[in-house]
Amino acid sequence: MTRREWIALSSGAAALAAQTAAAAAPIDLGSRREIFVDHFLIDRLTGGAALQLAQSVDQGTVHKFDQPWEGRFSGYATILREAPQRFHLYYRGVPTAGSDGRSAEVTCYASSTDGVHFTRPQPRNVILENTPPLQHNFSPFLDARPGVAEAERFKALAGTRKSGLVAFGSADGVKWRSMQEAPVLTEGAFDSQNLAFWSASEGRYVCYYRTFKKINGTGYRWVSRATSDDFLHWSKGEEMTFGDAPPEHLYTNQTSPYYRAPHIYMAVCARFLPGRQVLTEEEARAVNVDPGYFKDCSDAVLMSTRGGLKYDRPFLEAFLRPGLGVENWVSRSNYPALNIVETGPSEMSFYVVRNYGQPSIYLRRYTLRLDGFASVHAPYRGGAEMVTKPLRFSGARLLLNFATSAPGSVRVEIQDAATGAPIEGYAMADARELIGDQIERPATWSGKGADLSALAGRAVRLRFAMQDADLYALRFGA
Repeated sequence: MTRREWIALSSGAAALAAQTAAAAAPIDLGSRREIFVDHFLIDRLTGGAALQLAQSVDQGTVHKFDQPWEGRFSGYATILREAPQRFHLYYRGVPTAGSDGRSAEVTCYASSTDGVHFTRPQPRNVILENTPPLQHNFSPFLDARPGVAEAERFKALAGTRKSGLVAFGSADGVKWRSMQEAPVLTEGAFDSQNLAFWSASEGRYVCYYRTFKKINGTGYRWVSRATSDDFLHWSKGEEMTFGDAPPEHLYTNQTSPYYRAPHIYMAVCARFLPGRQVLTEEEARAVNVDPGYFKDCSDAVLMSTRGGLKYDRPFLEAFLRPGLGVENWVSRSNYPALNIVETGPSEMSFYVVRNYGQPSIYLRRYTLRLDGFASVHAPYRGGAEMVTKPLRFSGARLLLNFATSAPGSVRVEIQDAATGAPIEGYAMADARELIGDQIERPATWSGKGADLSALAGRAVRLRFAMQDADLYALRFGA
């Protein structure tokens, strides 16, 4: 073997060893909450255990777009929860089809004390108009950056390919001003909602916006990302990736930090299928949909990302199907509003625009349990297990969000990360069954109770034995 070959082989072995060590390095959880929407914590699933997408509960209509300046092409909705009893709703109003960014488009506003009943300010709920094309896709957010100026607690981006994205600020979320005349982002398609927020985990602003990407000769509506330290100066955008998921048209990406675990950004996206016609001409006339808006269909899908340029898409199935009624199977219907908000002690809500292109267009609400986008699911037959990757934690208790059937259960063993051996007092034989349906309940062991303080900072694995149960989230706490 030559010296050059030996150096190359040694370098390769060293690189492989470094990769292996990095892969085995414990995840430092601290006391943050982790939700099971990806495989970030999961090392292996056996005995039928699998990640399973949650089913939302339909809670009905919350707002109709029935004012003269709103109409059948209203959309691009955003819901912000400023306080427990203060919700903001923003959306584009436009009664007729036409080009993006025209003067007929306006930005509308409504408010709510519970996220269920929305009211418009009187006599007219338009907060942005006569500034085409900026009212086409106005997308606001509450700025969580520490020390943010009071006059810019609310921020927004708006614009089209022609104008670029313009930055806005507001003290109250109703009266807005542009932060500078020049656009802050100029390279992109921008022809849907373009979403920015302050990322506490990354320590900067991030923006997920519309681009197009050609794959094997076919153009797809795509998502790109840019970052900024001050909201006015942005990095050059880069395309997002989707792992092994097939390319699909993602019309709106609706990416935002999950408020109970803000290091995870959840995305309830509109998946668009151009040319996939469901309605006949006769059915289209019966629901009075605009003749140009019934030859496509769409639904909603769920993705997540932890920053960087990769979305996780373990679920290719619909998160929300169009549902019963041909009126739901028209072009550009079923588009989710931006953000998931808490609307009760154990529930969170997301919102979807239905009946697009029809006089009956409206906003509908759906609910999930807290943290309940997806779960590690175990079937009834028993023998299902999930083992985590090595991790370290701070705190004295393991708190679980879970649900079981009456005969179902969840038990937890704590193992030494290096050997995989159960830690004395925390073996599966010591674990007490968790039975029921709770948002946050401590795991316990006979002889130890719930106390894990002696294990804080130590590299461990968690082994879950489950039967007819779902595990939605975990965190370590006091």
